[in-house]
Amino acid sequence: MRIFLCGDVMTGRGIDQVLPDPCSPIIHENYVESALDYLYLAEQANGPVPRPAEFSYIWGAALDEWNRAQPHARIINLETSITRSDTYEPKGINYRMSPENARTLAVAGVDCCALANNHVLDWGRPGLLDTLNTLEQMHIKTAGAGRNLVQAKAAAILEVPEERGRLLVLAFASTTSGTPRDWAAEPETAGVNLLTSLSEATVTAITAQLAQMRRPRDVVIVSVHWGPNWG
Repeated sequence: MRIFLCGDVMTGRGIDQVLPDPCSPIIHENYVESALDYLYLAEQANGPVPRPAEFSYIWGAALDEWNRAQPHARIINLETSITRSDTYEPKGINYRMSPENARTLAVAGVDCCALANNHVLDWGRPGLLDTLNTLEQMHIKTAGAGRNLVQAKAAAILEVPEERGRLLVLAFASTTSGTPRDWAAEPETAGVNLLTSLSEATVTAITAQLAQMRRPRDVVIVSVHWGPNWG
């Protein structure tokens, strides 16, 4: 089984602004107040950026590489809320892209987005619900966040050629990554699949969950978003 795995994919701010139908550029950072400023900085360093750019533009040479490698599944950690919600979390950095511009994920052939991270609720629970709805409409599987705790904990199941079994994707966000505790999904509340500890008991619980769902020949991928960005 050939699997493409990618870490932090951030399609908000300046990237959202160059695509055909961006969100409002207003952001809430200490340094800049407009996502367009990131675009201007990029152009100062690298030259003009087409506007609007085609949905394939942001992937560059990666598209040719995917066509060459032909992975059975393409899995990314999406650290951008897909929403026009203005209900931002006062956390210093907030990533969002418009639902219309999410077509760029389909162009890349993304099969599954891990959503258990410290940015998927940057624009509140309304933003998370918009994200889930948009990805569902595009038939992109999700793991690590949901409309309730059951959905957030559930594995994304990707079907690959029968002789290779299934691909199960679980995603967890650790509080060590800066994911707020109040982002945790609850029985009736949307949120992320949060790890409050990395103890043996946590590992045992995850192992038991896998034992219930895993079939012979299944391949399991576990995405854990943990630790600080720096150091």
